[in-house]
Amino acid sequence: MRLRSLGVALAATAALITLPTIQPPAAAAADANLSQGRTATASSNENAGTPAAYAVDGDTGTRWSSAATDDQWIQVDLGTGATISQVVVNWETAYGKDYKIQSSSDGSTWTDLRTVTGSDGGTDTLAVSGQGRYVRLQGVHRATAWGYSVWEFQVFGTTGPSQPGTCSTADSAQGRTASASSTENAGTPASAAVDGNDSTRWSSQAADPQWLRVDLGSSQDVCKIDLNWEAAYGKDFQLQASADGQNWSTLKTVTGATGGRASYDVSGTGRYVRVLGTARGTVYGYSLWGVAVHTTSGGTGGPVQGGGDLGPNVIVVDPSTPNLQQKFDQVFAQQESAQFGAGRYQFLLKPGTYNGINAQLGFYTSVSGLGINPDDTQINGDITVDAGWFNGNATQNFWRSAENLAITPSNGTDRWAVAQAAPFRRIHVKGGLNLAPNGYGWASGGYIADSKIDGTVGPYSQQQWYTRDSSVGGWTNGVWNMTFTGVQGAPASNFETGPYTTLDTTPVSREKPFLYLDGNDYKVFVPAKRTNARGVSWPANAGTSLPLSQFYVVKPGATAATINTALAQGLNLLFTPGVYHLDQTINVTRADTVVLGLGLATIVPDGGIDALHVADVDGVRLAGFLIDAGATRSDTLLQIGPAGAGADHSANPTTMQDVFIRIGGAGPGLATDSVVVNSDDVVIDHTWIWRADHGEGVGWETNRADYGLRVNGDDVLATGLFVEHFNKYDVVWSGERGRTIFFQNEKAYDAPNAAAITHDGVVGWAAYKVADTVAVHEAWGLGSYCNYTSDPSIVQHHGFQVPVKAGVRMHHLQVISLGGKGQYAHVINDTGAPTSGTDTVPSKVTSFP
Repeated sequence: MRLRSLGVALAATAALITLPTIQPPAAAAADANLSQGRTATASSNENAGTPAAYAVDGDTGTRWSSAATDDQWIQVDLGTGATISQVVVNWETAYGKDYKIQSSSDGSTWTDLRTVTGSDGGTDTLAVSGQGRYVRLQGVHRATAWGYSVWEFQVFGTTGPSQPGTCSTADSAQGRTASASSTENAGTPASAAVDGNDSTRWSSQAADPQWLRVDLGSSQDVCKIDLNWEAAYGKDFQLQASADGQNWSTLKTVTGATGGRASYDVSGTGRYVRVLGTARGTVYGYSLWGVAVHTTSGGTGGPVQGGGDLGPNVIVVDPSTPNLQQKFDQVFAQQESAQFGAGRYQFLLKPGTYNGINAQLGFYTSVSGLGINPDDTQINGDITVDAGWFNGNATQNFWRSAENLAITPSNGTDRWAVAQAAPFRRIHVKGGLNLAPNGYGWASGGYIADSKIDGTVGPYSQQQWYTRDSSVGGWTNGVWNMTFTGVQGAPASNFETGPYTTLDTTPVSREKPFLYLDGNDYKVFVPAKRTNARGVSWPANAGTSLPLSQFYVVKPGATAATINTALAQGLNLLFTPGVYHLDQTINVTRADTVVLGLGLATIVPDGGIDALHVADVDGVRLAGFLIDAGATRSDTLLQIGPAGAGADHSANPTTMQDVFIRIGGAGPGLATDSVVVNSDDVVIDHTWIWRADHGEGVGWETNRADYGLRVNGDDVLATGLFVEHFNKYDVVWSGERGRTIFFQNEKAYDAPNAAAITHDGVVGWAAYKVADTVAVHEAWGLGSYCNYTSDPSIVQHHGFQVPVKAGVRMHHLQVISLGGKGQYAHVINDTGAPTSGTDTVPSKVTSFP
């Protein structure tokens, strides 16, 4: 708790402080407040009661405050590029003595607009000149022992078409969905206030407070709100806006109103608008004949429209489609060996029965059924992955997928000989499944979830595999690491003598969103969270359906600016197959946003920006896409939650599913961090984070990436974690109560010598490190392999490094030298036998400590 008496002592010394030279611009009065009600983020929050949003809510009684260190910041996303003329900082007692005002077009690269030294707090009105979508207050030195604390952070300027002068006369609320805290009776529902009829009304119960809310359908710039009160009016009330219907910004506070008709000029952005009554003007409830909302977009839903067609690389078929086999064959001929090519394809199969089909899948090719259940789409034939293109070696069969259909294999057993990044989800195999290539050559996969295999699964030459929430008729053999959670029919654990790690249930899971047809309409089904799951989620199908109209359908040629505008409007994203180069970071700020890719849609950040940032909000779903590092180093390719995030998302976690990261291979790529998870309760369900060991632009420094995955959030769960070849730690886990179920790793092949990877007196960076500060962590089924081709004499100290504490428990770990190219001295810390020379035999530790 901050001591309010601190301000007295500071005021006594104010005369000793050198004041900044601050002159307001003459034209400032003509410019709009662009920041109020916009999305704000910060480096930290002092506590849950002082979030960044409170500095841009227009309420001088709420504030943002930071942690008590100098290097802290708050930034606001203006929603579009702007010419910035003035910034006003209204400091609380704990102010910044020295700070900078900065702008950015992408939220990553910043330009200094103004440097302030010797501020004395109070209100600083700063003339600036610059452009940008993002504006940041970057603290340099605090004036007190506390953090930085700001009542209001205001940014003034112009953005063109979104100015108050273009406020539409159309009513964006009319006919929209409305809800209320209460209704007086069935004849006065919330909808009656937005039906355009002044003879119908909403009325509430006779109590304070009460509210009426309208959903505009998408995020819009709100410029005016008209109220038409019945005799039972509101004396004191607030007009508010929200992006998610949960977190509200106050646009205007009204006191002493007298009812009747009134119009209020406001400035803010949101999908939801609310009238929040705090004091009634009569003994009755609140009663409104009408509420009209005017926006600068004229009520059209904003500049980006949802829905539409699925673009040129989505192939939609039904059982009567002519030459269907030829369509599969044509794509396969192009994609079979195009490991680093630009082609991306998605086959969507309408419900029905397909006879005599063999859909062979090459690189960047996905096939999915369009039913609500897998058995709605029946294939009497095969979905096949084999390795003829690579002389029977399946270790590079990456980046392809099958989902949401049923297969009756033509010879009784389907072949799915894949490596990493090739998910097999929501499939009913009415027969067996062979995970090895023809001839039983090398194979290095893989992942199955939410699937039924009626027959036996034969991994044969597969080195490792993870299966979750499924059922199998049997499972035979495997090489090193076969891990199962929530799988009916799974073999019993035998890790000491064999490859199996089996857990009866999966602690938390939520299946990946998928596209389906409801009649003739495309929708995206978003499955519900399951706890202690066992077996498939279908046909029960708990979850929600979203119409395609609530998605911006991203097609090749789309810009990052348009993508971010769509997100700011409240739309979800559906990336169609293609390669998308970004010149600004994609920012997901709304709770429950879905970002779904088809056909391994690929995002490439150019110019050193980060690819994708997710705010510290509930329930974001990231699924089905690839992030490919650009030639200029990015700081972080994917960030979930800002630094210092700490909100509780246990009821509705963010999920990251079939999201793959690649650094190099298709050309030089650079990143410091690949994925950073700062939010709590995130579920990482199948990812391959890969620093390339082959392809174009590969070399110790050419495609340098120091870290694969950093987890700073608490209560994060990873199921099916594949992370390989990073220059330093592949995984660093710093959050509390983290859990990993199945981990597959190879150390960087191209480490030039032992000296290049020696740190803190230790040879080699652990594949999986739990930070020394962590008190509770648990993991099952982990493997790390070394193949030091540049210097086979390297002896890595260990594969795993954890603090020795009662709450840190590791189960079923193994390290392996691939053909004697490098060795491990231990498995975990200083425990476990060294690897076995050239014999490629695992060295195991069943439990630690």
